[in-house]
Amino acid sequence: MNRYIELVEKWLEDNNSVSLEELRANRDAAYAAYAAAYAAYAAADATADAAAYAADATADAADAADAADAAYAAYAAAYAAEYYVNRYKELTKGDV
Repeated sequence: MNRYIELVEKWLEDNNSVSLEELRANRDAAYAAYAAAYAAYAAADATADAAAYAADATADAADAADAADAAYAAYAAAYAAEYYVNRYKELTKGDV
């Protein structure tokens, strides 16, 4: 399982189990891992499709970072985090 997702799941189960600093560090580490993975992908496939994907991925990453910031104090962000955890599980079913 993805360690970044695991921390968010832990926080969703018990908001007091994870500190604000841990959530921020998790957000930053997850974004850095995403950026590194995307950079490798973009270097491997420098096509028009990759450029379109880059624009979408950049917008998605910005949205995810905004949602993570709001999660520290808002129920709406907790709902978004839960959605992405469930979406991750759907997308990785059977991937072992």
